[in-house]
Amino acid sequence: MKTRLGCLSNKSDSYTDFTEFMHPAKDRAPRCLKLSKDEVVRWADSFDSLLSHKYGLAAFRAFLKTEFSDENIEFWMACEEYKKIKTPAKLVTKANKIYNEFIDVKSPREVNIDFRTREVTRQRLREPTPCCLNEVQSKIHSLMEKDSYPRFLRSKIYQDLLKSQYTHCQRNSV
Repeated sequence: MKTRLGCLSNKSDSYTDFTEFMHPAKDRAPRCLKLSKDEVVRWADSFDSLLSHKYGLAAFRAFLKTEFSDENIEFWMACEEYKKIKTPAKLVTKANKIYNEFIDVKSPREVNIDFRTREVTRQRLREPTPCCLNEVQSKIHSLMEKDSYPRFLRSKIYQDLLKSQYTHCQRNSV
């Protein structure tokens, strides 16, 4: 029983895997993109500032995974991608995928939305448009902004990023 419950003990305050923000190993001398302390500080200015920064979004996603609530950010990101689709056939395919993964009550990664929003969204997805998910995406955005974002700003992952400058490096392609 202990081994089955062991995965639940990973709390956000004990999260220590910052490898995507850390300095590279000495044997890998890749090109580096610097993440400044000022950029990390700006993430606290607004939730949208955090989401619009590549590494801010990555840090927030990592934090939500430790809280077992990453379905919200994954849904929000799927909606952002959905808005970029131009062809009606692809809209239908992506809309069905989003509904089945996040909105349906039987979905594996169901987001927390009220019955009315779920039903309105289900009906809008019968004839998908680029903006048919805007209302539900906005509700999830507000939920994360009011609930998860303040916890992220108090979390060990964010506080550790504030304490020093980190470098995110990418290997050079050969």
